[in-house]
Amino acid sequence: MASRALWKGNIHFGTVDVAVKLHAAVREERIQFHLLHKRDRVKLKQQMICAHEQVPVPAEEQARGFEVEEGKYLLVDPAELEQADPEASRLIEVHQFVRSGQIDPLFVERVYYLEPDVPAKGYPALAETLAELDVQGICTWTMRKRSYLGALQMHGSTLRLNTLRYSDEVIPAQSLALPRIALSEKELRIAGDLIAQLSAPFQPEKFHNEHQQKLRELIAKKARGEKIAILRPRRLKPTTPDNLLRTLEASLRKVA
Repeated sequence: MASRALWKGNIHFGTVDVAVKLHAAVREERIQFHLLHKRDRVKLKQQMICAHEQVPVPAEEQARGFEVEEGKYLLVDPAELEQADPEASRLIEVHQFVRSGQIDPLFVERVYYLEPDVPAKGYPALAETLAELDVQGICTWTMRKRSYLGALQMHGSTLRLNTLRYSDEVIPAQSLALPRIALSEKELRIAGDLIAQLSAPFQPEKFHNEHQQKLRELIAKKARGEKIAILRPRRLKPTTPDNLLRTLEASLRKVA
């Protein structure tokens, strides 16, 4: 069953406009637990409590504030916040095209599918051109009072729109100041052989969310009235530098 479109608009670049519908490309299926009153098993309600008076504060008495210094806040009215809202638009404005390999996956936040809203040659023409040139369109758009930076890309026969993080949101790896550790040629060779032995095509369907499966099994057992055995988790010790070569050799023998 096709998903419901989240948004409609037009991809715009130069003098070209392509009408599209935006669809979610992923879904998260997580078991949800409710917070209950342990005594009578009734759901609990969340309340906003005044830290000074220790009493609940109704919604009409609540206000947004920005902390300018410790303990001092600048109140901001909802009408004032609306002044910062981006201008409503139905355009996905493409500003430039870049080589696909230039976009670090670290910048990708969410993924959407784009469906042609009006049957026309513009959609397949754009998709095939992106694939042939191996480029992605860096674009901006507004949806639900929020501005987005994104990358328009071709995947199979479908256009995808990836929301991108802004550069100031990404922490550079250099900030970790990782130490350089010398490795011997033998360690590198055995590590390479081990990786080669374990290399295979990516097949995501082979992997399952074991945590969610265990939660479902736990819930099923409790629903049947079975007693749950509490097991201590197994903790693995990290490989020490002086034991790396021996560990690599043992791993290689195991997969050979």
